[in-house]
Amino acid sequence: MMRVQIEKRKAVAQPQKLNPPRRIQLLKNLTFYLPLLILTLLVFTAIFADLLAPHDPVAVSMPDRLLPPAFMKGGTPKYLLGTDQLGRDILSRMIYGSRISLSVSLAVIAITASIGTVMGIVAGYLGGATEALLMRITDISMAFPPMLLALLLAVVFGPGFWTVVLALSILGWAPYARLIRGETLKLRNADFVAQARINGASSLRIMVKHIFPNIVNSLIVVITMAVGMLILAEAALSFLGVGVPPPAPSWGYMVNEGRSVIDRAWWISTFPGIVIGLVVLSGNFLGDWIRDKLDPRLRQL
Repeated sequence: MMRVQIEKRKAVAQPQKLNPPRRIQLLKNLTFYLPLLILTLLVFTAIFADLLAPHDPVAVSMPDRLLPPAFMKGGTPKYLLGTDQLGRDILSRMIYGSRISLSVSLAVIAITASIGTVMGIVAGYLGGATEALLMRITDISMAFPPMLLALLLAVVFGPGFWTVVLALSILGWAPYARLIRGETLKLRNADFVAQARINGASSLRIMVKHIFPNIVNSLIVVITMAVGMLILAEAALSFLGVGVPPPAPSWGYMVNEGRSVIDRAWWISTFPGIVIGLVVLSGNFLGDWIRDKLDPRLRQL
């Protein structure tokens, strides 16, 4: 009898794992699957733009200029999202614009993440004068406004794809460096790092083999969020006229083109603007979800 009572008390004392309400679980699933679907469609569209676009994105057809979308009065199924001032198909230009936006984003991420990760690990692990020098360079880089730098580069080199990549990369590595430096400071005095140091491992080997694998999770989260923000930055530069020059289709340039006729042809600016907003939100939501899954402190929340 006494044994049964003790077992009952133990059962009561053990914490019960509460399942989250179904509505909250559904919301969490949506914040992962929906952004993932949108970003997957973006990548798929960029890769197969030649097959998906119904028309040539730069082909001019003046008789078809300013046609409304197919679901509006006066629209035609030939141009599902309407045409611009030169009769170019909006849908085709948006499809090809995804290739430009994604290419810029991936190129900038490859450059900035590489530079920022190396500088952050070196500064955090070595410390001392090396850390002070690298962090002061990082502070100076973060003090410059990127849009102003992009305008200066456009004047010097002219607007173009690599001008946009260069403008976003020159200053874009600084946030990575500060984040990775902070993560490295937490790890450099860890037991496994001390053990590797005692075993005679060089500083380079410790940074590459022991520290870098432990900061990959944070790096993945930042990169995921950076995709949408870089697409937004590229669109902003194209909107200002210093991005990829026409007639190449760019979402930001398309938004800029529609400003002058927004009162009678709202679709020219609206549809690219909606896509830009969806991609940016998708990157942010997906980054938050990945952070929650990779951070052990947030897994049970």
